[in-house]
Amino acid sequence: MSSNSPLPQGQDKVAAVRTMFDAIAPRYDMINRLLTFGMDCRWRRRSVRELGLPAGARVFDLACGTGDLCRDLEAAGFSPVGFDLSVGMLQTAQKYRASGKLHAPMVLGDALCLPVPAESADGITCGFALRNVVNLDGLFAELSRVVRPGGRVSLLEVAEPSNLVLRLGHGLYFGKIIPLVGGLLSDRAAYEYLPKSVAYMPPTDEMLDLLAGHGFDAVNHVLLSGGIAQLITATRKR
Repeated sequence: MSSNSPLPQGQDKVAAVRTMFDAIAPRYDMINRLLTFGMDCRWRRRSVRELGLPAGARVFDLACGTGDLCRDLEAAGFSPVGFDLSVGMLQTAQKYRASGKLHAPMVLGDALCLPVPAESADGITCGFALRNVVNLDGLFAELSRVVRPGGRVSLLEVAEPSNLVLRLGHGLYFGKIIPLVGGLLSDRAAYEYLPKSVAYMPPTDEMLDLLAGHGFDAVNHVLLSGGIAQLITATRKR
């Protein structure tokens, strides 16, 4: 995926995203901490708190990657299961399991077609992967199928600040610095994809309406850290 190539669509996107995350898995956590100045840790903990579920609740973490959110879910007393399409990411997550830092099962699976029964989750989290799925409508339909009535979803994604000065600074950092640093430390094509992939995201109102249309209410949207990240939460209708 070169910097000048158009964003892939359909099954080409699935293959490109899987290959990209396989490539960056070994240094993914380290680079995330570096490029976000550790803010990604706070964002994930916030997303876990916003679930508002009782201890022991079963939470599926979609696009779980190396298990960052699963570790936060375990620390909060939940019972997580991670799902990801990338074998490389799951192999890195297994290293955390082997060291005792992670206990959640890690499953190779597509977030659009989870290998689980209907209403089998009390909650679902997803960190920075909404723009990576082929079909956001299909993802929200699958959330509706899998989450029990009264269950919760908490979805993290990148965002763009509304303040002009912040937006210009963020655009420079996101569009230039991140690909440069990511390319030096890992795979340049992958970190060039990151800022470009925001184009996959629909307008916020459209996205929230889409989620509500799939049987969720109490849909809430907040911007984090000046608007460079966003958190969407919702409750499955009873």
